Formats: sequence, C-alpha cells, structure tokens
Amino acid sequence: MHKQSKIYVAGHKGLVGSAIVKILNQNGFMNVIGKSHAEMDLQNQSQVLEFFQTEKPEYVFLAAAKVGGIHANNTYPAEFIFSNLQIQNNIIDASYRYGIKKLCFLGSSCIYPKFAKQPMDEGQLLDGKLEPTNEPYAVAKIAGIVMCQSYNRQYGTNFISVMPTNLYGPGDNYHPENSHVLPALIRRFHEAKVNNLPEVVIWGTGKPLREFLYSEDMARACVFLMQNYDLSGDPKGGEHINVGSGIEVSIKELAETVKEVVGYQGSLIFDLTKPDGTPRKLLDVSKLHKMGWKHQVELRDGVDLAYKDYLGNHR
Repeated sequence: MHKQSKIYVAGHKGLVGSAIVKILNQNGFMNVIGKSHAEMDLQNQSQVLEFFQTEKPEYVFLAAAKVGGIHANNTYPAEFIFSNLQIQNNIIDASYRYGIKKLCFLGSSCIYPKFAKQPMDEGQLLDGKLEPTNEPYAVAKIAGIVMCQSYNRQYGTNFISVMPTNLYGPGDNYHPENSHVLPALIRRFHEAKVNNLPEVVIWGTGKPLREFLYSEDMARACVFLMQNYDLSGDPKGGEHINVGSGIEVSIKELAETVKEVVGYQGSLIFDLTKPDGTPRKLLDVSKLHKMGWKHQVELRDGVDLAYKDYLGNHR
C-alpha cells in the first residue's frame, strides 16, 4: 500500500475496524473510506457491487461481522451464520470482480477444534469438532478463509486471512448479555462499584485460560501483514495467520485485573453452576513473530485504556 492508496475498511466503526482506520491514519494513509450500515447494507450484494464500482478502492480490510459472546451465539445462531456468510461473500467476490490489489479478511480463533492441542497453530484448521456454542459463527469464518484461498488459487488474487485471539479496546460492545468476557467484566465491576454492591459473580470456576489482544495491536498486525504477507502466485492459495499476544491468563486473574483497574472493593464470587467453556485457548503466534511483528500493549495497560474508553463513551 502507498500513502495515496484508496483503502476501504468494512466495519470501520467497529472494535477492530475503527482501530485499523486509526492506525492507517497514524501511518500516513489518509485516503481511507468506510460506509455505515445506514449508507450500505453489506448483506445486499447489489449495494456492495455498486459501491465497489463507484468508489474503486485498491485495498480492502474486511473487519465487518456480526459478533457476540456465548449468550449471543447460543441465542441467535441462524443470524450469526447467515449474516457473516452474506457479508464476507459479497465483499470478497466484489473485491475480485473489481480488481482489488489486496484484501485482508479477519476471522476468529474459534475456527479451531474445541479440543485442539495448545497452543493452536494454523495447521489445526478442520482437524476436529468445533465448540458447539459458537459453531455457526466459526463455520462462517472457516468459509471465509477457504473462500480467500479458493479465489487466490483460481483467479490469482492476493487475499490474506488473519485469525485474531480475544480482542478488546476502545469501541467495544458492553451490552449486559451479548458482550465478550472482558468488556462484560468492565461493565459488571463498574456497576458494582457505583452501586456499592458487596460482591460480583463470575461464571464458572475462574480456571479456564484465555489470551487477549488490544484492538490497536490487532490493527497494527493487519497493516503489517498487508505490507509484508504476499500470497499472489501461491498455487495452494496460501495459509491464514494467527494474531495474538502469545500470553494466557486465567479468567480469575483477568477478573482480578479488571477489579483493580476499576477500583472495586467488594468480593469475587465464582458461580460453579455455570459452564466454564473451553479449558484453554491459546494461539500459536510463532509464524507472525518470525515475520517480525509482536504486540505492544500489555493486558494491564490495555484494560486501563479500555476502562477509560468505557467511562468516556459507553456508560
């Protein structure tokens, strides 16, 4: 990408999309465009094709998706598979039809089998059964990876796929039921602090291990890979790349970190009647590290930045 290149960020107002726009601008890429849902429905193929024909972007970051935590995935499985398939099918195909130079498709670590060996390397894709609670979302994201590879193989496109670990940061979703674990904890501890509640209840034992990455680190990785990871001419269509911190933390440790950042003085209670989910989820990020990229924001600092964003924009 050149500083003058026209870059389209799909999902430019979301957690990762907004971070990508910010990092692009910080690096001198000022010709960045985005469309709100009111301006263009990404599930509508004719609207997407008309946008590509009119705007003629050169590079695409596909960060638009329907996302949510365990509750949302369990409650709206049909919407999760349909919406995500529609969005990525329309944008990936339009990118081919209108000669996009390069596309970056964002997936999810849930593409890997529920009982994948840890840490999870890229080769474990389609190597076992998925976690049932988010299977529809995972299947959609796997389809996106295979679609990028297939277009690369058949049409010689340069479409890369990146698989992020659990993300958090400015612009996150703090919905009481449909958010992911870290923003949910930020909201829960803040409300407990404001209302002087004696305790905060955490689902499960607190023992499951998870990995987290600050959204702007994810954005930096996406821009880095767009500049340094080339799949053009790969006869197999290329392989996706994991993006994460490579550092895991227990849910109990995470809750204690959020509690400290928020300044909540009450007790932590673990509800053992609630499910833990997958015991451990850690990405093998050695492939990305060998390319020269590493995260910059550590968890404690990232949670502090996320809480400041919550206080300023989401309460």
